[in-house]
Amino acid sequence: MPAPETQDSARADARHAESPEHVDKAADRKLTTKSVAFVASPDPDAQEARHRLEERYGGGPVAGAEIIVALGGDGFMLETLHAHFDQAAAIYGMNYGTVGFLMNGYDEDDLAARLASAEAVNLHPLQMQAETLDGQQVQAMAINEVALFRESRQAAKLRISIDGVTRMTELVCDGVMVATPAGSTAYNLSAHGPILPIGTPLLALTPISAFRPRRWRGALLPHEATVTLEVLEHGKRPVSATADYTEVRDVLRVSVREDRSRTLRLLFDPEHNLEERILKEQFTP
Repeated sequence: MPAPETQDSARADARHAESPEHVDKAADRKLTTKSVAFVASPDPDAQEARHRLEERYGGGPVAGAEIIVALGGDGFMLETLHAHFDQAAAIYGMNYGTVGFLMNGYDEDDLAARLASAEAVNLHPLQMQAETLDGQQVQAMAINEVALFRESRQAAKLRISIDGVTRMTELVCDGVMVATPAGSTAYNLSAHGPILPIGTPLLALTPISAFRPRRWRGALLPHEATVTLEVLEHGKRPVSATADYTEVRDVLRVSVREDRSRTLRLLFDPEHNLEERILKEQFTP
């Protein structure tokens, strides 16, 4: 029969094993067995939070990680996704910035459980092929939208073709964009474009301050469509093109299509599901 001291010690160990503090530490150890890496925006507070999480949960190098935990706002989330286009890692964002539509709430507790229960959303980026006036060919990827903007006081004049068929011979405007469902609640929404639920096989083609035809509000296109935007009177009316935060000046022609060969995986807490957020956004006054 064990000595009383041994019995007391065993009971204490049992209570300790059942305590919340012990459960948290067990979860911490479980997380370190996974291939998880932490990244953060340059903001000092975000960097400090990254250090705290790494001290608590471990974390390895970004290269080869299965999950990347990104601390920042939506802008930093886009940067993280762009930086890891060719990596199979899923991205789990925690909001440590000013905007967090693509982010989960920030909480340093129970991270292993949150990652285990997170729901995945698959996104396909847009590929932009831009030809400049001096003959350069520039490729860039966009998760939110590809947009054309006038560069001067003169309105832009654009010709729009879909899959090689001219659909609008002349659009006079400040610009025009092609937005993904994930980007439909960003600049596209500010330009009065439609909100596209996640998983919808559509792209939004949205004008920016259209002057002629004045009542044209844009179009919904099948996701496999190729959109070609030609700049008319480019010498008098210069136009730039952007794919998220990549800008190309003095473009002559821009082609946009969805790149189905690339799949980006975002992880969301069940209560912060991106599909539900986008649905709610459609009923926000």
